[in-house]
Amino acid sequence: MRTEKELEGVSLLGNQGVKYPTDYDPSLLETFENKHPENEYVVTFDCPEFTTLCPKTGQPDFGHIYITYIPRERMVESKSLKLYLFSFRNHGDFHEDCVNIIMKDLARLMDPKYIEVRGVFMPRGGISIYPFANMGDADHQDYVKARRLSVMAESAGR
Repeated sequence: MRTEKELEGVSLLGNQGVKYPTDYDPSLLETFENKHPENEYVVTFDCPEFTTLCPKTGQPDFGHIYITYIPRERMVESKSLKLYLFSFRNHGDFHEDCVNIIMKDLARLMDPKYIEVRGVFMPRGGISIYPFANMGDADHQDYVKARRLSVMAESAGR
């Protein structure tokens, strides 16, 4: 069981009075201490109900966001991540921008060893867009390159 000290800064989880944001807000993101920083392990979030707005038309866009990272000292708390992703609902940006914004916000928040964000968006005008962004520290550059090649191969096979 985590101590109260270990849970400092986690204010959204268990809070029944949480309001859903109406505008993009990275300040919603909260972290907690990684109790296993000596281990090299992967955390993945599967977010199938991501919505944002087209920056030109204001029409809704629907996507599936996958977030994967190798933690260092801090980890993102999942309810805060859910509210943060919900804050894109009225945010007008291209799919590629959203994926890069999410990756950069989470990288700043946690300073992970490696992080990737992948979007699988529903077709608009007969075209589906699958943006992918990743980054890693110096020790994970080979992994960064390998994941990029893997995702390119997967996308080509669709």
